[in-house]
Amino acid sequence: MERDCMKKLLAWKSDKYRKPLVLNGARQVGKTWIMREFGKNYYEDMAYFNFEENSALFPMFQKTKDPKRLIEFLTMIHGKAIIAGKTLIVFDEIQECPEALNALKYFRENANEYHIITAGSLLGASLAAPKSYPVGQVDIMDIYPLSFREFIRAVDEGCFKFYETITKNMDIPEHFHNRLTEMYRLYLIIGGMPECVAAWSQNRDPSMVKKIQQNILSLYENDFSKHNRKINAARILLVYRSIVPQLAKENKKFSYGTVKPGARAREFEEAIEWLVSSRIVNRIYNVSAPLYSLKIYEETNHFKLYFLDTGLLKTMAEIENDAIILDKDFSFKGVINENFILQQFISSLEFKPHYYAPDSQHEIDFLIQQDMKIIPIEVKSGKTKKATSFKKFLEKYNPPFAIRYSERNYKKDGVFTNIPLYLAGRTDIWE
Repeated sequence: MERDCMKKLLAWKSDKYRKPLVLNGARQVGKTWIMREFGKNYYEDMAYFNFEENSALFPMFQKTKDPKRLIEFLTMIHGKAIIAGKTLIVFDEIQECPEALNALKYFRENANEYHIITAGSLLGASLAAPKSYPVGQVDIMDIYPLSFREFIRAVDEGCFKFYETITKNMDIPEHFHNRLTEMYRLYLIIGGMPECVAAWSQNRDPSMVKKIQQNILSLYENDFSKHNRKINAARILLVYRSIVPQLAKENKKFSYGTVKPGARAREFEEAIEWLVSSRIVNRIYNVSAPLYSLKIYEETNHFKLYFLDTGLLKTMAEIENDAIILDKDFSFKGVINENFILQQFISSLEFKPHYYAPDSQHEIDFLIQQDMKIIPIEVKSGKTKKATSFKKFLEKYNPPFAIRYSERNYKKDGVFTNIPLYLAGRTDIWE
């Protein structure tokens, strides 16, 4: 599969200010595959070292921080010369050896001519100790599940080619609109986890995809006790298993009482931070005012937790495929659509989305900061245009434009621009 992040990796390779690179992302989003493909296609050689599979690597990093000595050791293990700029050095599952992670600092300071790329499971969550993480000495690149754009490129080349031709205010032919809507619903089921997309692309077997998704969800639960250190694994599990019930509520606001009756924030704050840092969940905050800069108005006690991947969320919520493919009405339908929109935004926007709920009766699904503009976003699960909260928001704040995502075709509708759900990742077609 082709991944859009390869362009960023090539830019890193040619950057004269390049630092050792850390790929940050949840388990199973394809970090190892990306590193291997990058080394295979863009370097003369790749020296791959996996700290989870080979604990014999640990002593060399525990004995010395000298990059030259480390290169000598690594060369002997690799079996041939490691040449600066021509050999890509890959450290995988680096969380297993904090000393190796810390060594990146010394490569940056004393041997930056070597190209080093690393990745690890739950890096943000399990390696928070300041002495381990080389703050300021590494470049960081976030890796996400496949976006919808990457998905259709992998499973339907013809559909992808048309998708790439869509421009602002384009009248999308009904045939292509219907086909892309079908692909959108398929993505809600399969999601963007690389193994799931590959299984569907190669076998077209939904039962195989579902089994992979269930295995990934189980893997995440096993990680709670394996990788966290000081945080109670049972509390992480309770928060994790509350995500579907949290999102099923009308306002979707995270409630500690939904995790456990009578629960307090202080009991579960660290568990939430662990899940956010591990990239398993995406957290978005409410704002007290929809004004620039949104960060200033964040209400850190008022937030929602969505899942990293819509396909995994669908399986976690035990939604049957036919409910999505046949476009049936069910209570969780709007949540699935919102999770999809956020998933596309997270991987494509510079600033994280927020939402605006000034009271229990009104809510704007997402607010996006674009330069100094604040753009309100509404997500509709069907073709309805009813938007009472949106209209009141527009009257009060007069934003430059507003976006409604729905299954309707691309259309300018007064102050709204209606954009098909499948174009959520194409922010280039906004006003």
